Amino acid sequence: MEKLVKNMKAGVKHQILLGVTGAGKTFVMSNVIERIQKPVLIISHNKTLAAQTYQEFKEFFPKNAIHYFVSYYDYYQPEAYIPQTDTYIEKDAKINEEIDRLRHAATQDLLTRDDIIIIASVSCIYNIGSPEAYQQVSLEIKPGQKIKRKDFLKNLCSLQYQRNDIDFKPGTFRVRGNIVDIYLVTGKEILRIEFFGDEIVKLLISRPDFDSKFNILNSKFQLYPAHFWVTPQEKLALSIGNIKLELQDQLKKLKREKKLLEAQRLEQRTNYDLEMLKETGYCHGVENYSRHLEFRKPGQAPYTLIEYFPEDFLIFIDESHMTLPQLHGMAKQDRARKETLIEYGFRLPSAIDNRPLTFKEFEKRINQAIYVSATPAEEERKKTLQQDRGKKYIVEQLIRPTGLLEPSVEIRPTKNQVKDLISEIKKKTAKSQRALVLTLTKRLAEALSDYLAEEGIKTHYLHSEIKTLERPQILKDLREGKYEVLVGINLLREGLDLPEVALVAILDADKEGFLRNETTLIQTMGRAARHQAGQVILYADKITKSMAAAIQEVLRRRKIQEKYNKLHNITPQPIIKEIREWPFLVKEKEITSEFWVIRDTKLLEKEMREAAKNLDFERAAEIRDLIRKTK
Repeated sequence: MEKLVKNMKAGVKHQILLGVTGAGKTFVMSNVIERIQKPVLIISHNKTLAAQTYQEFKEFFPKNAIHYFVSYYDYYQPEAYIPQTDTYIEKDAKINEEIDRLRHAATQDLLTRDDIIIIASVSCIYNIGSPEAYQQVSLEIKPGQKIKRKDFLKNLCSLQYQRNDIDFKPGTFRVRGNIVDIYLVTGKEILRIEFFGDEIVKLLISRPDFDSKFNILNSKFQLYPAHFWVTPQEKLALSIGNIKLELQDQLKKLKREKKLLEAQRLEQRTNYDLEMLKETGYCHGVENYSRHLEFRKPGQAPYTLIEYFPEDFLIFIDESHMTLPQLHGMAKQDRARKETLIEYGFRLPSAIDNRPLTFKEFEKRINQAIYVSATPAEEERKKTLQQDRGKKYIVEQLIRPTGLLEPSVEIRPTKNQVKDLISEIKKKTAKSQRALVLTLTKRLAEALSDYLAEEGIKTHYLHSEIKTLERPQILKDLREGKYEVLVGINLLREGLDLPEVALVAILDADKEGFLRNETTLIQTMGRAARHQAGQVILYADKITKSMAAAIQEVLRRRKIQEKYNKLHNITPQPIIKEIREWPFLVKEKEITSEFWVIRDTKLLEKEMREAAKNLDFERAAEIRDLIRKTK
C-alpha cells in the first residue's frame, strides 16, 4: 500500500498490484483510495466479480457513494444484417430496470459528489451521452418557484418521465390535484411537489417504502432526466435538421450506386425516427443518432461514463489480464457490424460513431491506473516499464494475513474422472466443505450438474447464460450450503471470494487453449487458496506446457509463504467471513398502486366516477379493480 501511494504521489501513471488469491487485494485497494482521496473507477471483466467487489466496498466505505455500473441488458441481440441470406435482425433487448436505476444513480452522484467509487464492467466505455447535456437539461426545483403546473408537467415529459397515475414506478410521475409525485429514476426516492396556483409552495421527499413518511425539503432539488440521451429542446430542431441533411446525402449516394431498395428503406426508417424525435424527444434506437444529438464531429470519441469523472481520478483495472483484452476488442467488433447496416440502408453513416471507445481513446483518458492481478499479462508489465527507463512498478502481495498457503496440486488420469470426482466431492461435503468443478462447455457443465444431482450432491451450474443478478445469489447459496458444488466454465476464475471452497477440480486440464492456458489455470487453482485444506485436482493424460508453468508458479508462491510462516511462527488460520445479502438484490419495497388504494380510496372512487362520466370505461375498470383488492 505504501509503495502504491508513494508512486502515485510521485506521478507514476501505471502500476501493477500482483496479489495472490486471498491476500487482501481489495483491502489494499480500499486503503489506497482512503489515502489519495480521489474519485475512483474500478473496472472488472465480468458482472459477477463486479457485484462482489461492489459489496465489499459498500462494507469498507459505508458513508461514501459506492455504485454499480454494468450493462443493463438481461438479454441483448444487436441490430445486424446478413447479406448472404438477406436476413435483417432487429435489435432485441430485455432491459433490467433495477440495473438501469443503479446506472442513473452512479452518473448523478458523479456530477454532485467527490467521495465516489464506481465498480463497473467494461460496458463503461460505451456511449451514454454527454454529461454537459445531461446536466443542462436537468430541472432545478425549489420552493417559491413561479411556474404553471401545466408547464411543469410538460418539462417532466421533456425529461422522459412518463405520467402514470396507476402503476407508479421509477421514471414515472402522477398528479393528484395540486400535488405532483415524481418517482426518481434512481429508484431511491419519491419527490412530492405541492402547488398553490402558479407557485411551488412545498417540496417533500420520501423513501419508496410502504410506510415511509414525507419530509419537508427546504433546499432546491436537481431533477435529472429519466434517459441518458435527452437533447435540450432548443437544440433538438438543429439536430433533426442535421440528420435530414445527412439523409439526403446518403440517399443520393445510394441512388447513384443503383441501390434503390436500400435508399427506400433508409428514407422510411429515418423519417419515422425523426418524427418520433420531433414529437417526443426520443425514439427507438436514438443512440444511433447520438453524433448529431451531441454535435460531435465525425470520428470523434463518444461520451462514456469516464467523461462524468473529473480529470484527477484513479482507475483500478481489476483482473487486468482478462479486462484489458476485452477493452481492446470492443470497438472493432462494433464497427464491423455497423458497416454492414450502413451499406444496406438500415442506418445512416453517422451511426458508426455510436460505439465504444477504442483502446487508444481509453488510454488517453487514464489519469493514473493500477492493474490488479495475480497473473499480470505482458501488456501491463510493458506499460510499467515504458514510463521510466525500464524501472518496474510492480508491487507483489504474496503473503496472506491468515497465513494460508497456495493449495496442493495433483494430476490424475482422465479415465473414470467423473467417478473419481464424485468420490472426492463426497469426502469434502462430508466435512461441510464446498467444491468447484471446471468443464470446457456450457452443455457439459449443465449435464455434469444434472448427473451430480442424481448422485445426491446438491449442485448448480454457473455460466454466461445465467442472468446478471442471479449469479451473486447462486454464489451466496453455495456459501450457505444450499449448494455443495458449482459447475462452471469461465466464471469460476478471478476474484470470487468463497472461503468454504476446499476443492477445485479441472476436467480435461490437458486440452491446451484459452480455457486451459497458464494464466487461466493459476487463476482457477486460486479459488481453493482461501481454505486450510485447499486442494486442486487436474484431470489430464499428459502435462502440457501451460500445466507445467502453472504448477511451477503455484509451488514457487507456496514455498515463499511457507518460509514466511516459519520465520514468523504463523499457523495458517481459516477465513471466517460473514455471509451477507448482496445490496442491490434486496429490493426496496416500492410504493405500489395497491398502497395508494389503501390511503386514498375515496379519492380513487371519485376518479373512477369521473372516468366513467367521461366514457373512459377502461380506466374506470382499472381503478375499480384496484379498489376491490383492499376489500
